[in-house]
Amino acid sequence: MQCVRRQPVRTKSQESVYRAQIKTVARNNMKLIGLEGDKDLQFLINGGDLLKVRSGSWKKSRYYKLQEDCKTMWHESKKTLKSKNTFSVDDIEAVRTGRQTEGLRKHTEESVDGRAFSILFKGRQKNLDLIASSEEEAKKWVNGLEKVISNMNNLTPQKKTEHWIYSCIRKSDKNLDNKMSLKELKSFLQDINIEVDEDYAEMLFEKCDQSKGGFLEGKEIEHFYKILTQREEIDVIYREYAKTDGVMSAADFLNFLLNEQREHASLNDALQLIEKNELDENARAKQQMTKDGFLMYLHQPEGLIFNPAHNSVYQDMKQPLNHYFISSSHNTYLLEDQLKGPSSTEAYIKVLLKGCRCVELDCWDGSDGEPVIYHGYTLTSKILFKDVIKAIKEYAFKVSEYPVILSLENHCSVEQQKTMAQLLISILGSALVTKPLGDQMPTRFPSPEELKGRFIVKGKRLNKLEDAFSDESKTADEDSVTEEEDDEGDEEDREKKSSKLKFAKELSDIVIYCKSVPFHGFEDSRDKQSFYEMASFKEGKAVKLAEESANDFILHNTDKLSRIYPAGLRTDSSNYNPVPLWNAGCQIVALNFQTPCPEMNLNQGLFLQNGQSGYILKPSYLRDQDTEFDPITVSKGPWLKKKSLHVMVISAQQLPKVSQKKSSIVDPIVQVQIYGVPADTTVVETQYIENNGFNPMWNENFQFDVCVPDLALVRFLVEDYDTSTDNEFIGQYTLPFNSLKNGYHHVPLLNMNGDLLSSAGLFVHIMVVDAE
Repeated sequence: MQCVRRQPVRTKSQESVYRAQIKTVARNNMKLIGLEGDKDLQFLINGGDLLKVRSGSWKKSRYYKLQEDCKTMWHESKKTLKSKNTFSVDDIEAVRTGRQTEGLRKHTEESVDGRAFSILFKGRQKNLDLIASSEEEAKKWVNGLEKVISNMNNLTPQKKTEHWIYSCIRKSDKNLDNKMSLKELKSFLQDINIEVDEDYAEMLFEKCDQSKGGFLEGKEIEHFYKILTQREEIDVIYREYAKTDGVMSAADFLNFLLNEQREHASLNDALQLIEKNELDENARAKQQMTKDGFLMYLHQPEGLIFNPAHNSVYQDMKQPLNHYFISSSHNTYLLEDQLKGPSSTEAYIKVLLKGCRCVELDCWDGSDGEPVIYHGYTLTSKILFKDVIKAIKEYAFKVSEYPVILSLENHCSVEQQKTMAQLLISILGSALVTKPLGDQMPTRFPSPEELKGRFIVKGKRLNKLEDAFSDESKTADEDSVTEEEDDEGDEEDREKKSSKLKFAKELSDIVIYCKSVPFHGFEDSRDKQSFYEMASFKEGKAVKLAEESANDFILHNTDKLSRIYPAGLRTDSSNYNPVPLWNAGCQIVALNFQTPCPEMNLNQGLFLQNGQSGYILKPSYLRDQDTEFDPITVSKGPWLKKKSLHVMVISAQQLPKVSQKKSSIVDPIVQVQIYGVPADTTVVETQYIENNGFNPMWNENFQFDVCVPDLALVRFLVEDYDTSTDNEFIGQYTLPFNSLKNGYHHVPLLNMNGDLLSSAGLFVHIMVVDAE
């Protein structure tokens, strides 16, 4: 959420006053974000010229500066019709030094490496490639931006709110007199997403205008801020438990933890939380918690709806690889659609930094003997295979230390396949799995723990893995051997006319645990398929099997891997619902990570747990080779753990506008959705609240009966209600049912890209009990 000042025309005297005020505002904001007096931040606020690089021929000098809110970057633009020449620090995903992006490597000389840096944005916004006038200035830009991003991210929710509201108050002060008139107060309320009637606005104004001067200033604006940010729902809860002279003692707080939060807490736990969250030194010394300290606690990980114990790896990581759901990407190289969108190494970096553990590489013959990656028979751009492998190596294990599967869709000639093998071996080195881990022929997959920091190649193999352990093994010459193609890849229909593919031994030999084979039915797989041989299923076939032969599919996946991929008709890079495939035990359910959508929200929600490692241990009944579990019928068995989920949607805080029009105020409505086995899948919704996105309150209760909680996901969706058209998306949060915490909790909200909406959230009460 941001409030950006447009630059008005001012007289010289007005400009002088304005400049002085800007310095004061900037100083206040620097103090708010904990960077008062920081030289790098001051450098950003002063601004300077940078060379913007778009192509070999488009390199132009532009002036950039951080605005006084310490959150918005403004840049000069020569486009007369361009209305927006700012971007928020919140939109930045990373700042990279040197010529690390494709654009800078392609369009600049190596000599500028020390002066070059790039700003990478969340979502589909293009990188900003820049060159400073000196290495020293480049360091100041990078250091300053990184400090602002880090400090903004680490602000407490209260400080974020204070910073944002302060910026919006500045914006509403049209005449720059540090005072707020009634008209400016109404304008400010619209900015922060509240529409009030005239009578209420006047009543609020009069209540704060204690000097009766016809405007608010100083302490009166502070009083207005306190009224605005008062949380009535928190006051009610606090009063209920603050039994010691109107304040919470450690014993009072412990009662809250035991009775409301249903935690296994001790008095010592309560004291530690008071020590951590209480801001008032006197209260802390008396081992008491004030209302502000209580609110601080509710915004900490302990007070959020997601179980903080699941923020780190807590599952057994020593099971065979096929016993895990694995976060997987389809056509990973694409940033947009499947027909003409750009291919980029950045796409691989983005998904790896989101914890993805299986990436896809569509490999084709390139010029000069260099294999390339792109979407064959389309206008998508091409990138070098070696550049992709280098990017994967650098970013594979920054978020998760567990293995990465390289899923090769191979359309290359034998010669370029040999080049691929050579590049994989030379670039990835000892991290590449080129032979089974033990000295003997394995009978099952190694575990994620055993494969930490390793790469596994998925692709065709000329012979059986067993042949590598046989003295009599025969290795065929690649020029005379062909192998039948399986269903793999979106090119299935086009490939049928040339369904024979010559295959290079060098590439074949590094396919160890993930040999691609066609699927000819579950019985054929049981009789003929080795554990390391895996089939890929187009979504339509996979969904049909999951609906009509769910138990057979589950049994198949107890000792083999299955990969599912989107249908070729999804040229817009849309996605299918992954939940029915997870219910059938499928491990590699590949989605188009580049597309913001509910399906990707579900993927992010499932893999939120277990330290976001990209590996989730399947429930025991999806790993048992004698299992009778069927998600469609859900008969009696160990999977049946009936729970009753009670959700009270209490309130929301600081929801963003969905329209940039000042007069547009959201009418928020909340859906609570359960995804899981068909018997558990349901959705309920609140009433909508008219014209209030700042602090709407519902206090509505819902109950859900959940039969198979191990496979259930809970999604909170906030939309802007509309009577005549579809509701508009505001924010969402998805988490596993088993990661829910009981009690009063804040629910952070994410945008459709899966990035945190600063300050925005829901406040709910959760109770999970065993159903009778």
